[in-house]
Amino acid sequence: MATLPNPLPRLAADPSGRSLGLGLPLGRLIDETEDGPWHESLLWHAEYAASSGAWTALGGRAARVGLLPVLIEVGGGQGGPEEWELMPGRMSYPGDHDPEEVLADFWEAYAEDELDDGEGSWPGLAEAPSALPADPDRRAAETADALLDEGSWFKDPRLALVPARRSADIPAAIGWTGPLNHENDVARLCAVLRSWEDRFGIRVIALDFDRLEVSVAAPPTTQETAEAVAAEHFAFCPDNIDQGHHNTLREYAEHAVIGQRTWSFWWD
Repeated sequence: MATLPNPLPRLAADPSGRSLGLGLPLGRLIDETEDGPWHESLLWHAEYAASSGAWTALGGRAARVGLLPVLIEVGGGQGGPEEWELMPGRMSYPGDHDPEEVLADFWEAYAEDELDDGEGSWPGLAEAPSALPADPDRRAAETADALLDEGSWFKDPRLALVPARRSADIPAAIGWTGPLNHENDVARLCAVLRSWEDRFGIRVIALDFDRLEVSVAAPPTTQETAEAVAAEHFAFCPDNIDQGHHNTLREYAEHAVIGQRTWSFWWD
């Protein structure tokens, strides 16, 4: 996968990141993968639990040197990222994939057998709003704070920094394999995340072993658009519907898409 120069190796000799203009708390560099140690660090994460304000305090400065923030769970059943079976060497580059082709392929593979709506052919991409009502990076910081304040699904959240071109590329940049039973090259899913960045102002804000959460600056406000986005979500992550609380695209659109500032995905 094509990447920018990685500033993380500099933290080995400069743990505070002062040479990068950062004032990092105590943390650790992760290079463990399913295939052995990677040739350079894949991410940095703080040693102590993240609290509200951590994203805002560090995220903007880190982004200026090519490190993008994301919250990671280290207290789940699969432990932290050093135990996540990362496979960076097996990932392609998100920009090499067409997001609509990716979604259409998944739709064809799953929709006929798993949807109760009686949906037919792939409906196409949802229409983007004419403008983003909120700044995506500010919405990401607000959403990260809300996740930490509300004590949601996190057990032991840590702020992490990942060398990536854009937020949508974070899963591929670290070789994340959360959707392995659905797609073994997560860069194809990152191509879809890029499209959602462009259309809806999403940012990847949280990762667990098999869970992904994004903030949404411009969530759909009409049922029609929400159902179109629901179709994309189903293709992206069928488990959201066929193992979730909403059994049809209409129900899912009403409860998990329209007006929602976060979208969550989980793969069995």
